[in-house]
Amino acid sequence: MKLALVIPNYNHTHYIAATLEALAPLGLHCFLIDDGSNDSTRYLLTELAQQHTWVTLITHPYNRGKGAAVLTGLNAAWQAGFSHALQVDADGQHNLADIPLMMEQAEQQPHALISGLPQYDESIPKARLYGRYITHFWVWIETLSLQIQDSMCGFRIYPLAACHVLMQSGETIGERMDFDTEIMVRLFWRGVPTVHLPTKVIYPDNGVSHFRGVADNWLISKMHTRLFFGMLWRKLTGQRFARAAKASSNQQHWSSISERGSLLGLKILLGCYRLGGHWLARLIMYPVIGYFFISGKHARQASMDFLRRVKQLRPQHPQLIQQLSWRDGLKHFISFGNAALDRVDAWCDRITLSQVDFPGKDQLAAQLERGRGAVLLVSHIGNIELCRAISIHQRQIKVNVMVMSDNSANFNKLIKQLNPDSQLDLLQVSELNPATAMLLQQKIDNGELVVIAADRTSRHSIGRVQYQPFLGQPAAFPEGPFILAGLLDCPVYTLFCIREHGRYIVEVQPFDTPLAGPRAERAARLQQASRVYAERLEQMALRAPLQWFNFYDFWRQDSALSREEDA
Repeated sequence: MKLALVIPNYNHTHYIAATLEALAPLGLHCFLIDDGSNDSTRYLLTELAQQHTWVTLITHPYNRGKGAAVLTGLNAAWQAGFSHALQVDADGQHNLADIPLMMEQAEQQPHALISGLPQYDESIPKARLYGRYITHFWVWIETLSLQIQDSMCGFRIYPLAACHVLMQSGETIGERMDFDTEIMVRLFWRGVPTVHLPTKVIYPDNGVSHFRGVADNWLISKMHTRLFFGMLWRKLTGQRFARAAKASSNQQHWSSISERGSLLGLKILLGCYRLGGHWLARLIMYPVIGYFFISGKHARQASMDFLRRVKQLRPQHPQLIQQLSWRDGLKHFISFGNAALDRVDAWCDRITLSQVDFPGKDQLAAQLERGRGAVLLVSHIGNIELCRAISIHQRQIKVNVMVMSDNSANFNKLIKQLNPDSQLDLLQVSELNPATAMLLQQKIDNGELVVIAADRTSRHSIGRVQYQPFLGQPAAFPEGPFILAGLLDCPVYTLFCIREHGRYIVEVQPFDTPLAGPRAERAARLQQASRVYAERLEQMALRAPLQWFNFYDFWRQDSALSREEDA
């Protein structure tokens, strides 16, 4: 990836010098676009360009609009041989400390548009905040998707090859405040996936806004009209814009796909929970689950594929209808929603030990009494958050749960709002590496528990998996959790928690064969450990199939995924 900076500027003088100083350590070339600024701003930008040899100043003779300035910068970067361009506003709104993370995401997904997902403070004008949600609504209609969570943030990395094709196509792209949304939607139509990263956005006290209330709202209205009828035309003529975008998303690993839904939706759920408790939240949840069931084609397919496999092995399963139908899939989705509310109850300490059957508690408690921690290998079946039930009231035990940061940011924020003092510590990681091992070793030495889900591979584990029989077909299990458990040199258990007959059942079993040992024998130990784990997971999946919450193609071969990503 060869990345350049693009900064549009129209009469922004207060923060542009500080912005360039902050960007200098990145070592990136910058295309600074003077969009017809006044004399004082033009002189300042000329001086800054002379001061910073890595800045190329391009001047518009008159003001054409932010979008036109960005397009000029994108085109200049493409002509100069850059593959990507990072758009940054000149008014000091953006958190430049997030740029390395955006660059990392662009490296991992070079064909995607990486966009900031604004996290506002109290400085945002309320009219701006509420107006954004109107645009969000129309974008969801124009794309027939929820993949674009925010289309108005001007802090993003563009893949220039896709932008160049779009710019050469002759399609209309707004050149003022309608630009950010329109180019994102049109790139989506062309199959460019969107990846959002949360970022803080402020409105500085001395910031200059060039938003023209009547004129720009009129331009935005015309832009949404163009996009709406453009969507209808593509549907009527059979152009496969939405399918192309979905296909591009399907080529990504599950851990690369953004969460469906937004933090706003989760906050609404939280508000309902606080207002009316579990039952009001459940009442609100059902329409939401219905929507995701109807719109989530690939999740529905994955659900039915899994349930068919269960049915083949257990034809008379009491939890499934005799002839599988969409009703079983809907029950599966509803079960997921119910489990989500159970998690909220758990985080709020509204599930007590009296509701939990934990026959292996004494065995695990005896291990912890020795002052050493343990590793619990869990899965996405049932309710793993209830692992806090292993904490004995006479002695609170710290539980550290490793989660995939790419797919859990919103839920983790909700957890912190619900119970900031929870003894459940969520460790957000994207991959298992030596730094992670050192951190977890400290947790083990402190007598804490480390919980790792061992049923999902990540995009970092491609090629580092063990294939084990699972429901009649080999499935990929990541090697990382088993390698890490062996390095920590402590007892390792499998732990499952499901709900049966109104009670929570926690089953914990140790690994009979230690995971630690000579390096030369590691391959055999990994094979044995992953096979034991897969067998126990299969037993639980057959026992409670509607509590299986891996809504993706669990049996997809990593080799196939690698070929798709290379293509």
